Amino acid sequence: MSVHLVRGEITMMTDPTAGLDVPVGGDRRLLVSHPDYLSAQRTVDTLSDAGFPVQNVSIVGQDLRLEEAVTGRVTNARAALTGAGSGAVFGVIVGLFLGLFTSTTGSFVALVLWAALWGAVLGAAFGFINHAFQGGKRDFASRSAIVAGRYDVLVTSAELERARQLLDGVAAATGSAQADTAVVTPPPSAGTYDPARARAQAPSAYADTPTTPSSPAPPPRRP
Repeated sequence: MSVHLVRGEITMMTDPTAGLDVPVGGDRRLLVSHPDYLSAQRTVDTLSDAGFPVQNVSIVGQDLRLEEAVTGRVTNARAALTGAGSGAVFGVIVGLFLGLFTSTTGSFVALVLWAALWGAVLGAAFGFINHAFQGGKRDFASRSAIVAGRYDVLVTSAELERARQLLDGVAAATGSAQADTAVVTPPPSAGTYDPARARAQAPSAYADTPTTPSSPAPPPRRP
């Protein structure tokens, strides 16, 4: 599964092999790879500030995974309190809409307050009942997000050399290289972007475990 960000539009691909054969927006080549999205975004910003046509740039997230962060335990009381808050907000919205048809300010305020009160009551009841009927199967709250293992910045093959020169020029002008960037040199032959080949060309950036050095060969025996 991979996610493609091309010209501000996100495209998700559920086929794990799709990114290996289908080019992203045409003939695009790998420029750099980053371990996080903000670093890839800074690279595109750098190219944009240098006058590079960023419509020829894509950010491709690879090795997607789902991360769910547990925020706390949920009890019947907490479920009712959360439902009351949501119901009160909904009641205020309904009260404001109905208040447009009132003739006095007092009636308007009273209608909004009553709507908020009844919304909170109904929301609390719904939250309590909904959590009670789950039977303890999910007694926690969480936030889910889809994150990528790395983010590849792609450029059209015609603009690849120019983009590389711009990044090298910015790095030389600032006197510092991007420590969170794994630069992958594409092969001399033209072709489309291949994530598997990119991973093989930069093993130090994506290796999960360190390489164990091989043991030296024993000395030859004397006759």
